[in-house]
Amino acid sequence: MSNDWGAPQTDDWQQRVEAVWATADDLADRDLIAAIDALVAERGADDAVAVFEAACVRDSTGLETEAEPLYRRALELGLDETREVRATIQLASTIRNLGKVDESVALLERLLVAHPADQWTGPAAAFLALALASRGSEREAASVALMALADYLPIYQRSVRS
Repeated sequence: MSNDWGAPQTDDWQQRVEAVWATADDLADRDLIAAIDALVAERGADDAVAVFEAACVRDSTGLETEAEPLYRRALELGLDETREVRATIQLASTIRNLGKVDESVALLERLLVAHPADQWTGPAAAFLALALASRGSEREAASVALMALADYLPIYQRSVRS
């Protein structure tokens, strides 16, 4: 069994985390953070998945400066492939918002090299296009976005790619 992001559900803890996220729209930011943090505390500071969830909840509630080091720590601790890709995309988005645009671009470009044609190509390309636009490279951003979109067009793929 897997969740919406393709990560395997390994235990009751993960199901409880997903249950909190399922109610996120109904919770105040502070309550969402508290609920996730309570679950994170069950796992400890060196559990990569718990650290990732702590980063996600801060990112989701607009606390990017708190999320950034947590994403970096989760990646350092080692995540499964799905969470590693998600953490990389989310870190890149976070640091773009914090003004670290060149680092964001570099992370996403590396991710696209590693995932040139799979489920992560589109999300990585979308965030790369945003980062390029933030850098002032609008033409390159449009090119990246159109290349990612081309695979989904029923016709005109060749025209869009050229």
